[in-house]
Amino acid sequence: MISIQAVDAGDYPALLALWRRSVEATHAFLTAADVDEIEQDVAAYLPQMPDLRVAVEGGTLVGFIAVSGATVEMLFVDSDAQGRGIGSALLQAAAAGHDAVRVDVNEQNASGRAFYAARGFSEVGRSEVDGEGRPFPILHLQLLVLEPPARPA
Repeated sequence: MISIQAVDAGDYPALLALWRRSVEATHAFLTAADVDEIEQDVAAYLPQMPDLRVAVEGGTLVGFIAVSGATVEMLFVDSDAQGRGIGSALLQAAAAGHDAVRVDVNEQNASGRAFYAARGFSEVGRSEVDGEGRPFPILHLQLLVLEPPARPA
């Protein structure tokens, strides 16, 4: 069973290792040097995220999501745990209470693009470079969250 909970400060090293495994499994367009460089940025960003939640399965951290308002800043699932609904559970938890959810995904990350497309996200923009100015095109995606109609009393 997957449990979504607030991050504990002691989780950061495990989250960073999880991030790296996930990126190495899904971001084949990055070189090892790129991953090393980006990892330093992620290590600095994680403690600054206003809403950082982890997915725990059987006592093991298997994924995390960082959200700022209605924007998903990071969503990563351990490479060994992908395809088991963990990313969907994290996304659903983050989307609760929002009319729309936004996320950026690397254009060259085919599995990430497929994940968001399967969950109803649509492309609303594109940038030639990532948020740090690196030459990795970014797709800006949005999901309109439609609340189910209220049941009549």
